[in-house]
Amino acid sequence: MSDKTLLALSWTPTIAQPGDVRELSEYERDALIITATKVDGEWVILSRYADDIWHLDGFTSNQSSYHRRLDFSRVPSAFRAVVKAMLYRYVLRGREGAGRPKGSTTVKLFNDAMPFLRHLEMLKLERLSAVTPMICTAYVAVCKTHLQPKRSKGKALSPSGLKSRFKGVETFYELSQYTDDPMPQHPWPETSGKAMAGLNGENSRSGKTPLIPDDVFCTLFGEAHHLVERGHQVLNLRAELDTLAVQSNALSVEGLIWAKNRHLRISGWEGGLQVFNKAVINLRTACYIVLASTSGCRNHELANLQSGAERRTEDDEGIIYHWMRTRSEKTDAGIHDWMIPEAAARALRLLERWSTPYQAMIAAEIVQRRRANPLDPQIAEARKHRHSLFLGVTSSADNQVRTLSSATWGSSLKAFVKYCGLSWKLTSHQFRRKFANYAAHSRFGDLRYLKEHYAHWSMDMTLGYALDDGWGQHLDLELYADIEAELDDIKVDVVDNWLGDKSLAGGYGQALHHWQRNPQNLLIFKDRASMVKSIAESSAIRSNGHAWCTADNDGCVGNTLDRTRCGDCNNAVIDARHGPIYLRQYNDLKELLHCQDIGEGGRQRIERDLKRCRDVLIQLGMEPLIA
Repeated sequence: MSDKTLLALSWTPTIAQPGDVRELSEYERDALIITATKVDGEWVILSRYADDIWHLDGFTSNQSSYHRRLDFSRVPSAFRAVVKAMLYRYVLRGREGAGRPKGSTTVKLFNDAMPFLRHLEMLKLERLSAVTPMICTAYVAVCKTHLQPKRSKGKALSPSGLKSRFKGVETFYELSQYTDDPMPQHPWPETSGKAMAGLNGENSRSGKTPLIPDDVFCTLFGEAHHLVERGHQVLNLRAELDTLAVQSNALSVEGLIWAKNRHLRISGWEGGLQVFNKAVINLRTACYIVLASTSGCRNHELANLQSGAERRTEDDEGIIYHWMRTRSEKTDAGIHDWMIPEAAARALRLLERWSTPYQAMIAAEIVQRRRANPLDPQIAEARKHRHSLFLGVTSSADNQVRTLSSATWGSSLKAFVKYCGLSWKLTSHQFRRKFANYAAHSRFGDLRYLKEHYAHWSMDMTLGYALDDGWGQHLDLELYADIEAELDDIKVDVVDNWLGDKSLAGGYGQALHHWQRNPQNLLIFKDRASMVKSIAESSAIRSNGHAWCTADNDGCVGNTLDRTRCGDCNNAVIDARHGPIYLRQYNDLKELLHCQDIGEGGRQRIERDLKRCRDVLIQLGMEPLIA
């Protein structure tokens, strides 16, 4: 960072600067401001056009400083000047029809376009004006045969990875028109980078986030919840060790470690200081897992959590609802409220205590920097993290305390998976899909976990019965769309199973089998996938535990009081997964027939239900199990 960044100035927004650099002298161009920040009311320049590294703004708090800059030394020298000119235009104006990009979008464009620039360098080209559609088509072929580094196991680029590279070329074509070296033609006339990557139509969802298996998730969440429940004991010990360090400031480093290990032994802690420090870090990860699993928040939204994020509301019936407020960078709304269960509220309060000493370290850093240089831009940066909850020490940056980056979270989650004895490849964004999947199962009537919490989520999108004027009015509507998508997938899977070769019971199940036997019915659809999707979308399917109910409402007593009624109901589908339920009920009803005090009416009821269960078991092909 140049010395010019330390000068205070009276500065107007960069939007008032020229939209491109074509008509500027070298002096005027190099003096252009790229980014600036306010420090105690004074503007301080972060980057000028002439700098080799541009420090950008507009990032989520979970991005490390390394990923918030453009390093033009990485650009082949022949294209460095024109790339600067294009990126300047992009930072100030964005693309046609779009607003100014966020910092992360600019960095992504820079990274996505680098392989194209290296490709041009390999072809001995030195100007963008020499790039033709034929050269761009050849680049497409190179990308499709490219194998990634060893860390990606030598795999070819995914369709979404190809799309990013090709979109970078398209963007450079557009931006180059504002330079002295424009690309003469669109890189692939009559088509698009998305199409070239094979992401049109059905293939457009190829990059869907993997769904954490239930057994893996339950192990992860169970361990995380256990650590949170005993978390205050760990933090009590940490406070005692901190007090010991203050009282023993005359000891050497080795002496202090010995004293801390001795205190841990006396307190009943096994494993010593190294194990204890790992336990403190695991506690932070455990809080993250509980909050991510029960809120549906994205990684950057949890990274934006600040002290005082929890609130409670109470409805007219005295039911308490817990809410977590944070800022989302995904939409323009900014502030959102997420409903969380009591277990997550406890994790949030524990995290506030966990982060207190780290917040104090940031406060001390701000004081120290202000004494050394009142206009140090790092003062403004530190303030952004002053009240954050998910904090960590960056050893590569003089032990600064900052909000954890997404890359650090990747490492922390992998370590927690290993700690739990699992092998699942866990990433932070998988928790959002797992939340949406469980919420969808709740609406589907097929949830075995945190049922009450997810039922509240699904009851009413506005949740107005539990809100006051200030809290809960900024809901994450995109999360509801994710839940609907998961619900659609669940229904498709269920119908796909119905239309297999296994036996079905229930009135609707029997009707489906008869319908499938008529070839004319199948000719309506172009393929099996279309048939499955059409039936899933047109049927009101939900689970009641002992059958799939396709009635338009759930008022039928077969869903609650008279469950054997589903056996011959025209709205019911019963498959093999329900067979053991009916077999157990059949055997229990047979035992009831031996009771002497049920009366004739009771006996008739039992015999009726026995017949219903028997018919279901026969339709499912389980007749040999009937004694």
